[in-house]
Amino acid sequence: MAWDPALYLRFGDERLRPGFDLLARIGELPAGPLYELGCGTGVHARAMAQRWPDRRLTALDRSREMLAKAAAEPAAIRWLEADIATWSAPEKAALIFSNATLQWLGHHAQLFPHLLRQLVPGGVLAVQMPRNFDQPSHVLMRQTAAEGRWAATLAPVVGGATVLREEPVAPPEWYYDLLAPLAAAGLDFWETEYLHVLDGADPVLQWVSGTALRPVTEALAGAEREGFLAAYGAKLRAAYPRRADGKTLLPFRRLFLVARAA
Repeated sequence: MAWDPALYLRFGDERLRPGFDLLARIGELPAGPLYELGCGTGVHARAMAQRWPDRRLTALDRSREMLAKAAAEPAAIRWLEADIATWSAPEKAALIFSNATLQWLGHHAQLFPHLLRQLVPGGVLAVQMPRNFDQPSHVLMRQTAAEGRWAATLAPVVGGATVLREEPVAPPEWYYDLLAPLAAAGLDFWETEYLHVLDGADPVLQWVSGTALRPVTEALAGAEREGFLAAYGAKLRAAYPRRADGKTLLPFRRLFLVARAA
């Protein structure tokens, strides 16, 4: 799936803030290299390089477009095109950091323990994932995908794209039970619901167009794509009405975890 860095960063402040909130909760680290999984345009990787300038830092992403944007300015960071689903650290890590990425991958029951096992003793796995898939933005996306003349085209997408499933991210207690036996040195969980104040016409449609909607728009073309966006956009305008000052409010819940390996 191709990614558009400019489209993703249209709401850059709102999208990047959770990653910085996650970074702020990471304390001292043992010796070892650092990895970011799903680095996108590289903003958080650069912040990590500034905070830990003496560490080797590798930032991974599957998107060549995102990596090209990330590497546009010189930095002492290794930018690596790689598939997180099959990745293993070449050397045990002091930190594995992932912001708004792992929700795209399935098999969390295997993935998260695997990532914890890539850490040195006392190393940290720090993850943030959206957990707003029961909100109108996603419910209406799934409903619209199942309706209309595009339904047959989108059937494989709805069945296969992780973020279009009803619960690609489990509740916090599920991850606690999964990770507690492996993170005896410390396990911190929290959820935050951000209330984003958005500007512009159809801002919620623009928001999801940069992330969750991408599998849908890439599967459709021509009149089917236009028809889907018109139908979905109308539902979003009703679900997220403009306020009296012209702004649109988008509640967005996110799950955070910081696990320290024993």
